[in-house]
Amino acid sequence: MDNFQIETAQNISIEQNIAGIGERILAFIVDATIIAAYFIIALVVMGAVGESSTMMMYMVLGLPALLYFILWESLWNGKTPGKALLQIQVVRKDGSRPSFSNYLVRWLLRIIDISLSSGAVAVVCILFNGKGQRLGDIAAGTTVINLRRKYSISSTLMTEVSKNYVPKYPQVTVLSDKDIQEVKALYTRARSRNEHHIILNLSDRLAEVLDVRFEERPMEFVKRVIDDYNYYTQQ
Repeated sequence: MDNFQIETAQNISIEQNIAGIGERILAFIVDATIIAAYFIIALVVMGAVGESSTMMMYMVLGLPALLYFILWESLWNGKTPGKALLQIQVVRKDGSRPSFSNYLVRWLLRIIDISLSSGAVAVVCILFNGKGQRLGDIAAGTTVINLRRKYSISSTLMTEVSKNYVPKYPQVTVLSDKDIQEVKALYTRARSRNEHHIILNLSDRLAEVLDVRFEERPMEFVKRVIDDYNYYTQQ
């Protein structure tokens, strides 16, 4: 599947991996298996206690199955047991956590996406949308991402710094490992593609976040921030 751009808390654009259609189908199968297992266990228990009223059957069997996805996703940060097993998660298009209203909209449209069409509408939308969205996601402004982000060796966090290295910006310690990972991934990609405007925007944003004024060239400044962070975190 393609990637899509999200904005970090520092307003830095990065690419986020979209969950593949196969992963989403497998996650659904896992969740459907859990629901089916619950049905069987509940029927056995109800049969054992002699309960057969229509209302009780609906409450014990129908309601949990009906609310399964919205309850799990809203209470477990966009994941169901199936999604957790496949390491995928529902997020908003900007990468942030959805609100309950987002989960509600995508849950309501499951009727069209999955129930009435046996999943055909969802599959077609996901394949042709390009952002991993079924109808419910489009309406809710959400998508499903793969949590197993893939970094090349050059974009990993740790970078060797010499023993004689002298850091310049102690303010880099306000950043997190994730921030630097994202900065380095963006810096490496922009440098390899000669996208100087991205390096310039990145350096300006880092200077603003760190509250510093730099005298180096933008590319050198970004590299210095990465190296300084590694220096302080390796001490």
